[in-house]
Amino acid sequence: MKILIIEDETELAKSISEYLSEEDYLCEFATTFLEATRKVEMFQYDCILLDIMLPDGNGLKILEELKKQNKQDGVIIISAKNALDDKINGLQMGADDYLTKPFHLSELLARIYSIIRRKQFNNSNVISQGELLIDLLAKKVSINNTIVLLTKKEFDLLIYFIGNKNKVISKSTLAEHLSGDFADMLDNHDFVYAHVKNLKKKLYDAGCNHYLKTVYGTGYKWEEED
Repeated sequence: MKILIIEDETELAKSISEYLSEEDYLCEFATTFLEATRKVEMFQYDCILLDIMLPDGNGLKILEELKKQNKQDGVIIISAKNALDDKINGLQMGADDYLTKPFHLSELLARIYSIIRRKQFNNSNVISQGELLIDLLAKKVSINNTIVLLTKKEFDLLIYFIGNKNKVISKSTLAEHLSGDFADMLDNHDFVYAHVKNLKKKLYDAGCNHYLKTVYGTGYKWEEED
């Protein structure tokens, strides 16, 4: 899962990133309004942590940009300001939640998880499709009641595919999801093919139906029905 931290307080952003990274989230940073605007235009995130008081602009305008582009990234406003008007404005403009500094990182983690679960998995902690069962909280995958051991990248890919079921996802999009903006620096996306190949093999060897399809010349698609 990929998170964008829009925050000009370097130490806070670093603290958030270190904490979320321990929970297997991939974190990117933006410390200015201009940098944040560029990233939300170019990339897609599972959740954006948005400080509305940026040195070169108002973070609420980033919400306007997300709405204008009809993007579905989850947004949590994080701000030192506790003004009711800011909270109301942010929520009315499309933010999913609001946290006032200082806050406990464990609470932030819980709210991020809640947003992703609500947006992608209909508020459920468990995903099931036929013989496949995924416990999101425990991060466990089982097929026909047998545990399948996946790497962090493989589990992330599986959740990403299911969260975007019936959509064709390009290799470049998967590279961006797995590596963030470092994907632009890579010569090729062979690592995506390797991770998907390994994921497919583990699922199929365990008796999973072939929900994950290769769309030749384009990318991959997770189909709801076999």
